Amino acid sequence: MQLQNQRQAFSMFVAIAVIIIMATIGVLIMSISGKMVRETTAQYQREQAALLAKSYTEYAIMAVMANDRKTSNCLEDIDATIGTPNSGNGYKIETRIAYIGTATEVGTCAATRVFDNTVSNPETPLSIIVDVYVKYKEPDHPAAAAAPFITYHKRTLQKI
Repeated sequence: MQLQNQRQAFSMFVAIAVIIIMATIGVLIMSISGKMVRETTAQYQREQAALLAKSYTEYAIMAVMANDRKTSNCLEDIDATIGTPNSGNGYKIETRIAYIGTATEVGTCAATRVFDNTVSNPETPLSIIVDVYVKYKEPDHPAAAAAPFITYHKRTLQKI
């Protein structure tokens, strides 16, 4: 009888050990899964910021080409908001444009953000520097409203 009780006790010990091992493996799998989800979200946000920066760079170049600098206002900034960036579900885009060229080519922009009025090339008398800043917050941050912005920056020198 005592031998049978020892077998039952050993079986109970093995069952408890297997349950503990399975629970530990389950917790490990859940932890890895959570980290993968966070990393995938961060990678998605970085790629989205890079695509938005490229898009707004092209938009700024087209806007400068369409803007008559000699008669209208100087185009210096293009800002946009997509979604709700303060809550971690969107992006803030700030585009800054600086001009390089002679005063006749720069036009009304001669007083602001001009690096050098003596730089000129007969084929391309005007160049611009486009700085695009895409800001976003991590959506899974514990304090989404107080989380710091992550900034993606793209600088482009373009001949017009």
